[in-house]
Amino acid sequence: MSLNTLILNQGAERRLRAGHVWIYSNEVDNKRTPIKSFQLGEQVLVEASNGKSLGVAYVNPNTLICGRLLCRDTKLRLDRSLLVHRINIALSLREACFDKPCYRLVFGDSDGLPGLVIDRYFDIFVVQISTAGMEAVVDEIISALNKVFTPQAIVLRCDGKMRSTEGLESYIEVAQGEVPELCPFEENGVSLLAPVLTGQKTGWFYDHRNNRAAMQKHVAGKRVLDLFSYVGGWGVQALAAGATEVMCVDASETALDVALENARLNDAEDRFVAVQGDAFDACKALIHDQEKFDVVIVDPPAFIQRRKDIKNGERAYSRINNLAMRLLDRNGVLVSASCSMHLERANLVDIIRANARELDRTAQIFDQGHQGADHPVHPAIPETDYLKSFCVRVLPSS
Repeated sequence: MSLNTLILNQGAERRLRAGHVWIYSNEVDNKRTPIKSFQLGEQVLVEASNGKSLGVAYVNPNTLICGRLLCRDTKLRLDRSLLVHRINIALSLREACFDKPCYRLVFGDSDGLPGLVIDRYFDIFVVQISTAGMEAVVDEIISALNKVFTPQAIVLRCDGKMRSTEGLESYIEVAQGEVPELCPFEENGVSLLAPVLTGQKTGWFYDHRNNRAAMQKHVAGKRVLDLFSYVGGWGVQALAAGATEVMCVDASETALDVALENARLNDAEDRFVAVQGDAFDACKALIHDQEKFDVVIVDPPAFIQRRKDIKNGERAYSRINNLAMRLLDRNGVLVSASCSMHLERANLVDIIRANARELDRTAQIFDQGHQGADHPVHPAIPETDYLKSFCVRVLPSS
């Protein structure tokens, strides 16, 4: 199909030539190609101000990031053929890194498919679409998955926050097949269940896989507290690794019910304790009751959603890490994590240092974690490098 052309302002092509794939609305030459003249999700040819081709993008005339580059070859289009090709390339990385088909199959920009996330639970695929350009090819996405795999089911979890910004409605739909209420999968050798239709995001957070594996080395014979536990991603894997007791704290009673099912699945129900409520309040109550734990895991939701939230978000990270340290037994281990892209790694280190000193203790970071291989980092897009995790021994000052 022939495409309309989007022309950039002079010099605006430099980021794209350097590897980035986003086009901002103030980079468009609105005199020659008014951004408002394009349709929502339309594919366009992108040109520099001097007429040199930059590639093919899809556009949204109503958003700050008004275009996302799909390919640099102007003969290509975002269609079933390209989707099959990119999915196969993404699959080759996952198959090289993981021995079981349970992972994030597609991670948006990093896999050359901006606005698309696909999580795989054996032969059940959960698709998240966050942009109008990708929504325009939803049928082709389903067709591509059927070309590459033999899916038991495909779920569309198109209910993320970004959709409203893109002018899209939210919906959850089983596109094909039948999906169990709790979907079985495996991580780090542990059998687990995920609520793919009703849970957060796609039902699970694969990004912390490596960090959970690191945590498992330090929990055998230990009492563990898992804050913001969701469905027990950390806590149940601690049980599987030999923890004597795991207390999971989460605001969602439904999530804790699934965590209990995950504990049962691993024959660890008798070592599992659920506490429903706000994690900050729960910590204060545990401190009041003089409870102590050998390992405390802090993996909260993103306290910093936007740059303007940085100050308040860092305060929240500081408060929860302080409470967690106060619950640690002598020489205990704190696992402190953050999925906030706007929280710099060095700032989380400083939060750990400052709170240890406030409690007259010494922090000793002995393991540092990042997101797993199924969440590859695009070297031109810092936003794709967002996950941080630290294993910290918190020692008495001497």
